[in-house]
Parts: sequence; structure tokens; C-alpha cells
Amino acid sequence: MFKDIILAITPSEICECAADKAFAFAQRFESKLYLVHICGIEHGWGSMEHLEASGETARIKDKIMAYYGDKLEGIKDYEVIVRAGIPHNEILRLVRQKNADLVVMGPHTKKYVEERSRMWGMAGSTLERVSQRCPCPVMIVTRQAPYGEQVFNKVLVATDFSDPAECAVNYGAQMARHYKSELVVFHAMDQEELPQEEVEQRVEAAKNRMSVEYGPRLAGISASSFECWEGKASTEILKTARIHKADLIIMAHHTREVDPEKAVLGSTVVQVALNSSAPTMSVNKHFDLRCGLMYDQTGEATEAGSAAAPAES
Repeated sequence: MFKDIILAITPSEICECAADKAFAFAQRFESKLYLVHICGIEHGWGSMEHLEASGETARIKDKIMAYYGDKLEGIKDYEVIVRAGIPHNEILRLVRQKNADLVVMGPHTKKYVEERSRMWGMAGSTLERVSQRCPCPVMIVTRQAPYGEQVFNKVLVATDFSDPAECAVNYGAQMARHYKSELVVFHAMDQEELPQEEVEQRVEAAKNRMSVEYGPRLAGISASSFECWEGKASTEILKTARIHKADLIIMAHHTREVDPEKAVLGSTVVQVALNSSAPTMSVNKHFDLRCGLMYDQTGEATEAGSAAAPAES
């Protein structure tokens, strides 16, 4: 299903959950795995030539191999890449160069345990910028999952009816077909001081809209439903995921914010990812799974293409 996976890491326990998820995917799907470490400001923005000449690149690669060596033994095809530069720029450049179909990331700082919710709302974080701009899906993993268990029985897709959210719904439908999962499409309605009767009418209207706009896209899925609740988006998404015991949350990143410099301040997708027990996947553009069967809007199965097709931004 995933042919080329980029795992953005530091060789430490901070990235353990994300690394385990990427290793398990690479083993199950026989993917090419790229373990990527970007040497940023701590190296004084030095050039790659300087790092290589000093032997620092080799030392970092050796450290990565020593830390993850045991788990890499079960992976047939992998490459360790160490580069200098601005982390999010280099990760996104590698995504394009390797034609990756999945990026796996976790927190990259020791302060995460104490400050996770606050710090990832800070402008400029690598996680924010990669998930915002990446042409392929980005899976954010912040909780430990049973190693080797990669079955998604229940998938939750959050939508606000934007174009990027439509791409997330399409991708969620593909995931549900591949895993034969139950799919829940969810919309969080802004909380307003309205009579209860009007709130209920708006909830039903949102459900009907989801059914009309997304129903044809869910052909071939054995169990699907549409839900809507009022309240803060991140809170309601997390609540719904807990109720349904979702194994995966899929959503679009910054769908409503026009100014990207404002958008990086506490996005819903990152707030959900940092507080969810399930992995959270950010999908901003149309992107097809690279294996198995695809379904058209009539429910007819067709062979998937050999390459994904991200839309142009």
C-alpha cells in the first residue's frame, strides 16, 4: 500500500512511536523506507560539505543505525539520509525527490512530554509546516501502539466541507476499502448561542449535506456513517474518535485559514494529533493509494495505478 515512506527522526526515544509505526508499515508492505535526519540550527546552518568533511554526517548515520539497528533487520530496503538545512524544507524536498507516498513524523523535542499541547501550537514548528505543505499524506504518531499491528478497523475522517477536506474524505474512503474498515465521516459545527431546535436542524442539515456530497465516494465500503456535533473542532473530533474507538483519524490541514503564517498558530490537526491515542493523518491534496483496487462512484472496482497522483497546488 505504501511504496516509499519517509520517516523524519532524531535517534532518540522522543521519536520511538513514529519510528515503530514506520518500521511496521515498511515490513508489512515491503516499502522502501528513508530514515531522514536534518541537521539544522544546532550545526550553525553549516553546509553539507562541511558536515561531510568533518565526519559529522557519518557519525550521525552511525548513531541512527546503532539506535534502530535491531528493528531495521526485518526491513529489506531502507536508506539513512542526513542533510543540513531548514528541517521542513529538506523533508518536503525529499518527498518530491523520492516521490514518497507517506511521511511519518512524531515530536522532535525533549520538551514534548511537558509542553506538548502548547509548544506544537508555536509558529514555525517542523511538524506544523510539513503537514501543512506536504503533497502526500503525513501521519503524525505520538502514542505507542502494539508493534507490528497495522490493522485499521475504524477510520474517522473529519470534514469542514472545504476542497482539502474533500481530498481527506476520498483518501479515507480508499483506506477503508483497503482495510475493509468501518468509516465515520464527521463534521464539527461551530458552537453558537442558538435555540436547541435550531441547533438540531443545523446538525441534520450537515448530515444530509455529507450524505449528498460524500455518499457516492463511499461506494464499496461495507459500513459507513455521517455524524455532526457542535463545539470546538479538535475537542469534538477527539470525543468522536474515542466513542467509536477509531484506529486512525484523517483530516485536512488548515482548510479555512488563508494566511499560512497565521495558520501555523495552533492548528486543529496538530491539536488532535497530540492528544489522540490513534495516529492522525493529514491529507491536503488528492492522493491515491498505490496498490489494491480502486472504486468509481458506481462502486465498480478497478485496478489502482502504479503511482499516486497528487494534485497541483
